[in-house]
Amino acid sequence: MTNAQIAAALEELAVLYQLDGADQYRVLAYVNSARTIKNEGRSVEELARAGKVTELPGVGKTLEEKILALIETGEIPAAAKLKERIPSGLVEINRIPGLGPKTVRRLHEELGITTPEELREAAEAQQIRKLKGLGPKVEENILEGLDRLEATPEGPERLRLDEILPVAEALTRALREHPACERAEVAGSIRRRTDTCKDVDLVAASDDPLALTAAIAEHRTIAEHGTPSELGVKLTTHSGIGVDVRIVPPPAFGNLLQHFSGSAAHNAELRERAVAAGLHVSEHGIKDDATGETELFTTEEEVYRRLGYDYIEPELREDRGELDAARDGSLPRLVELDDVRGELHCHTTLSDGTGTIEEMAAAARDRGYEYLAITDHSASHGFGDNVSAERLWQRIEEIEAFNASDPGIRVLAGSEVNILPEGGLDYPDDLLAALDWVIASIHTSFNRSAEEMTARMISAIEHPEVDCIGHATGRLINRRDPYSIDLERAFEAAARTGTAFEINGNPRRRDLNDAHARMAAEAGVKIVLNTDAHRPETMDYMFFAVATARRAWLTADQVLNTRPWWK
Repeated sequence: MTNAQIAAALEELAVLYQLDGADQYRVLAYVNSARTIKNEGRSVEELARAGKVTELPGVGKTLEEKILALIETGEIPAAAKLKERIPSGLVEINRIPGLGPKTVRRLHEELGITTPEELREAAEAQQIRKLKGLGPKVEENILEGLDRLEATPEGPERLRLDEILPVAEALTRALREHPACERAEVAGSIRRRTDTCKDVDLVAASDDPLALTAAIAEHRTIAEHGTPSELGVKLTTHSGIGVDVRIVPPPAFGNLLQHFSGSAAHNAELRERAVAAGLHVSEHGIKDDATGETELFTTEEEVYRRLGYDYIEPELREDRGELDAARDGSLPRLVELDDVRGELHCHTTLSDGTGTIEEMAAAARDRGYEYLAITDHSASHGFGDNVSAERLWQRIEEIEAFNASDPGIRVLAGSEVNILPEGGLDYPDDLLAALDWVIASIHTSFNRSAEEMTARMISAIEHPEVDCIGHATGRLINRRDPYSIDLERAFEAAARTGTAFEINGNPRRRDLNDAHARMAAEAGVKIVLNTDAHRPETMDYMFFAVATARRAWLTADQVLNTRPWWK
């Protein structure tokens, strides 16, 4: 049994417990354990059979018993008992974004709904809006959610970049360490740093390809593999991730890497233009129709140069104008991780973070930053651990004292202030004015109309003490869709007022996304790259913020925190 199958069974058990009204901490324990197991490189089945599965974080004796029962019988006994009284259709209904187990239980208990089909009938008959606390907007969201569930294609779930990148990097290292490998790189959507990726594409150069493919097929993270050949091998990891390894002789490595880095749209446009010039481009080389000869190149730079283009960074290869820019020499010099000079969105133990001022400042200093804004959640954040106005005044004094101790970094007093449903902020203006940095974000009441949400955000943008808008669309990748909002109008307002927008680097968010960030920059809005770090180590999320900025064509000049502290 693969790690992905074990994790899926635990995730299902967590949903069943939620629908049964179990304690949230019990549910969270299974969700976290499923995540740990899904990301584990070794076979969890083998660990369980060897009595070592409790070595994994968060996996205790109780969970060990459930995993062993699942391996032996194909089912977790607790899940089987819950399924006897919880209709299976409710598990499917629970997948609708924003619905939640409490609402699903109400729909079942008050309307007798047990399947997605019955839910659709009730929504179309306008029965759901009759339930207290629900309304027409909820019905609309349910119908949209059902449409998305039905349209979801079969096959493996697309994984977030942070979930799949470590797998790709580990296998690439293994290829490079083998004596038969001359070069190896990650390709595909992972190399382009997309939000989500379907599988792993690896390319390598070798004069002994069969030895290399045979060796990688035996890597400890691999659960299944095809027949190794001189051209490559297909693999499946214990966590259920598909891996495609392609091998070529060293002289053709540039052709292979360019081809399998994609995107499909970029390559299709590149091939069309090449054909018009009498050339045929593929992973096998560039064939000149006039001479019949095929040229091979060891690097991508040579491939693009032969076709008449400047080198195009992988993040730009989406057929969004990059070929024209590469032809006329107008490609941007993309922002890099080393350009970032400060972090302007993080949380401490004062709200829902796990690090103190001292610990977060040390983490920022260790990354070479010159400044760090502490932006704990404001009074109406809505999820507990909020900071009252009185306590924030005290925090300003604490930060002043900390800076006086010469910590080697400047700490800024800030806040992530909630934008209230009608557009107001939940601290008085004199307190906001006393802060060095104010981020305004929407954390509650997502189900308003696009007009209401847009007016709500513009109200915050126009507030004289707001410096930046945080995670502007509220999306959670693979979990929650963006709320309805007219970002074009919001960007127009921000360009007028000088209010920045952040690219939130939390890999679950990456919000603004690349398309929105490019739109904002083209509208004249300054961008801030942030991590929303809640622990010192999650300041590493700056990698994902930079990746999104690069996909948005952003230069260092378009990013505020690539410069010294400016206020």
